[in-house]
Amino acid sequence: MCLRVVPVPYPVNAINPDWVLLTLIYWTLMLPYRKGVFNAWSVGLLTDVLMGRNLGEYALIYALIGYFCINLHKQLRQYPLIQQSVFIFISLLLAQLLIFLIENIQSPTPFSVVFWLPVITGTLCWPLIHPALHFIRSIGRPG
Repeated sequence: MCLRVVPVPYPVNAINPDWVLLTLIYWTLMLPYRKGVFNAWSVGLLTDVLMGRNLGEYALIYALIGYFCINLHKQLRQYPLIQQSVFIFISLLLAQLLIFLIENIQSPTPFSVVFWLPVITGTLCWPLIHPALHFIRSIGRPG
């Protein structure tokens, strides 16, 4: 969550992926019985508060993505990282689309290509994030 709220200059912020969602996807894929939809929803509420968004916006999005991850975790864990990246792309695209729709309901905004850049950077970061979080997970295991 720190990477989500750290102030960065505009060019970097425009391509900054949703680190919280990427981490949440990893944990729901690897530990679906311990990190579920309720976890995703509560992390989404914390993200709403940190980002100053409408309460429940990220909670809804994260819960939906968490639900899809839990339903598909057995298949997705077997795929290589490149094929997992396709799922990550679809998940991040769905999240950005829902954010765009919710923001458009509140106040119509023009379509911008820059709004969709975090989807691409998040997908490209997945092959780096997955092994890093796997390493952190292996450190935490006893024995």
